[in-house]
Amino acid sequence: MPDEDWIRDQVLIIVPDAVVEVSDLHGSGDHFHVRVISSSYEGVRPLQRQRPILSHFKQYIKSNTVHALDLKCMTPEQAESSGVTAFDPHGEEAEFFGVHIRRPDKE
Repeated sequence: MPDEDWIRDQVLIIVPDAVVEVSDLHGSGDHFHVRVISSSYEGVRPLQRQRPILSHFKQYIKSNTVHALDLKCMTPEQAESSGVTAFDPHGEEAEFFGVHIRRPDKE
């Protein structure tokens, strides 16, 4: 089962200069909030920031190792001015935004 350290290490493979903050949203090892802070994101659109990380984790989502990744990829300046950035698609205060990737049902 993945844990916060494993998620952090995997993200650092893709963005080695980043500060990576990870929280296990349910304590279940399959729903994670991941905040990735890197100066390399300057001038890069949000989807282009997330795409390499999501591509890396695709194999783990398909294999049912990870169910949900809430990615917030930002510059250091954006991180300084942001408040709480976690989004839990199953939380009681879930809003209608964020990225929630569903894995196929087991047959």
